[in-house]
Parts: sequence; C-alpha cells; structure tokens
Amino acid sequence: MREFILENLMDTTSLTLVSVLLNNVVAIVAAFFIMFVYKFTYAGVAYSRKFNITLGAVTIATTMIMGVISNNIALSLGMVGALSIIRFRTAIKDARDAAFIFWAIAVGIGCGVSQYVLVGVGSLFLFLFMILTKKGIGSGKQLLIVQAEIAAQNEVEALVGRHFEGKAHRTIKNMSDYGCEMVYCVPEDLLNKANRKNQVDITEALIKIEGVTRVNLVEQQDDISR
Repeated sequence: MREFILENLMDTTSLTLVSVLLNNVVAIVAAFFIMFVYKFTYAGVAYSRKFNITLGAVTIATTMIMGVISNNIALSLGMVGALSIIRFRTAIKDARDAAFIFWAIAVGIGCGVSQYVLVGVGSLFLFLFMILTKKGIGSGKQLLIVQAEIAAQNEVEALVGRHFEGKAHRTIKNMSDYGCEMVYCVPEDLLNKANRKNQVDITEALIKIEGVTRVNLVEQQDDISR
C-alpha cells in the first residue's frame, strides 16, 4: 500500500501533445456550443455578453486544470489548496446562470480527462432541457405603473379595465396631495393579446389621458421586478 501511494504521488506522467490538442479542440467547440445555448435561451432583460464569454473561458480553463492534475495526486492536492484561497465575489443575478457555470465546469472536467462521449451526450440533453423550458422561463408578468393626477384616476382605471377586459390585477395604489400611482400586474400573454385586439399599446392609450404624467411597463421575474 505504501509503495502504491508513493508511486501515485510521484507520478509525473504528462499527457501527449496530441491528447492535449484534442482535449482543447473539443473544449473550444463545447464552449461555443454552451455560449450559443445561453444566448439562444436567455429570457431576461439584461443579457451580458461578458458573462457569456466567461462561460467559454471557464470551460477551457477547467480543461487545462484537469490536464494538469489528472495524472498526479500530489498536484491535484496542491491545486485544491491553491484554489481554496481564491474568493469569487461576482454576484449571480439569475439562478439559471449558476446552471450554465456548472455546465461549463462539467464540460471542462470531461474534456480534461478525454471523456468526449459523456460531454457530448450530456450537453445534448442539457440543450434539449433548456429549449423545452425556454417558454416557461420567458412567460413572466408585466408591471404596468401609471402616475397621474387624482382627477384622472377613474378614467385610468376604466381604460385599463376595458383594455384587459377586467383581467388585470391592481396590486398597489398610492395616493398623495400631488397625485396617485397605480400598479397593475398583467401576464405577458394577456398584455400581447389585449394590445393586438385593441390595435393600440396600453402605454400609448394611457399617456393620452389628460392628467396622466408617466406610464411605465416593467418586466417581473421570480417575484422581483427589475
């Protein structure tokens, strides 16, 4: 047992040049595939090209790390210690982004140990999963925020009721000496359907009402308006 441990600790066998090149070529192809899937299935309002490029870089960097530690236990232990002192403080704004980070790391690990079939099949299934769930991710709600003078509030409420046939839910109504603010929660599909049926955008119709000072339409996702 002692000889086995020492043999593995002292093993410095390196990958051949062909293996290194092949691992990195597959990693680059997989990285671009992950980047394409992320952009194609993104349903938020603040797409970050830098984050998408980082996903590809993480894939290739993980492949390089696995190439370094795959044949040497001592190096792998040292790498774990080195990485443990690195503190990543970049905030993940969308929980879905964390899934893509794990995907990039998993692909990098697979490419680093030459498990190309596993990488290909796993990435294909993840791609199908993201495509099938894309509609559910994007079907959020819209917050219709109307600021108006007090004298215009009844006309605003009547217009919103007619436009959405009474299906828009008013969540907030603020009153002050200077005016009022009303917030309606409207499903995205209902908003699009009502706009097509009335042949006018609700924001354009509201802003024409005398006394309405501002109309905002904000996308709501995961119960947090952004």
